[in-house]
Amino acid sequence: MAGTDQPMVGKICLVTGATAGIGEATASGLAALGATVVVAGRSMERCVAAVERIKQQTGNQNVDHLLADLSSLKQVRSLADEFKSSHSRLDVLVNNAGAINLARRETVDGVELTFSLNHLSYFLLTHLLLDLLKSSAPARVVNVSSSSHRKARINFDDLLGHRGYRGMRAYGQSKLGNVLFTYELARRLEGTGVTANALHPGVVATRFLANNGWIGPIFSFFFGLRGISPENGARTSVYLASSDEIEGITGGYYEKSQAVRSAPASYDEDAAARLWKVSAEMTGAGGERQI
Repeated sequence: MAGTDQPMVGKICLVTGATAGIGEATASGLAALGATVVVAGRSMERCVAAVERIKQQTGNQNVDHLLADLSSLKQVRSLADEFKSSHSRLDVLVNNAGAINLARRETVDGVELTFSLNHLSYFLLTHLLLDLLKSSAPARVVNVSSSSHRKARINFDDLLGHRGYRGMRAYGQSKLGNVLFTYELARRLEGTGVTANALHPGVVATRFLANNGWIGPIFSFFFGLRGISPENGARTSVYLASSDEIEGITGGYYEKSQAVRSAPASYDEDAAARLWKVSAEMTGAGGERQI
């Protein structure tokens, strides 16, 4: 029987980008609360290792993995299909996978990598799993954003950075996209029993920039000096995924497990609707039943 220290027993959670850093710490935190947790990552070796670490750390054996490179729209779809074929419910979706790319790169779909991984994967995966979330209601969508959204804007004239690409600017735009998406999703899901909230995890000491050649380790070193631990960084994600305090609360932005105001640009409903439309077109979700 579930005790008060395991309020998530019987809940099923999917956490993307969960083979290291904040994602793994989030998955581990939810497993410690008794949840059945599915870890999504792009490396089989790292998925298996993360699952074993989480099981050992928490004593919870209800931890599994699914393999997907979420920069590929095809693999996002495959992840959703595999999850639905093996699980009859989804109580919490944590969209966590992301990266900073200091040089412009494109995905297999020909889309700028930062925008595709950090924003389009959130949009499409949520869209594909929404019927399952609704049928499992009350359910929650938790989107990991960043305070980097505060200095950003959505450049609809050059969303994919063809002109004058700057890595941190592209990252900030994608994180603003996360907040705009969260607020628009919350509006569209009103009355369904599915909530959507976004968060800033803090400056976390992870290998987040390691895929940027020789300069990546240098940036990672300085982030490590001032960053908090992945476990501390995951606290707000775990809070939004599990706390009774926010049951039914939706359309919020959180830092240190407290609701705070996000950037003024994030409350632009016209921009949110426009980004939604563009995202649906780019992912092919426009031809499916819309949220």
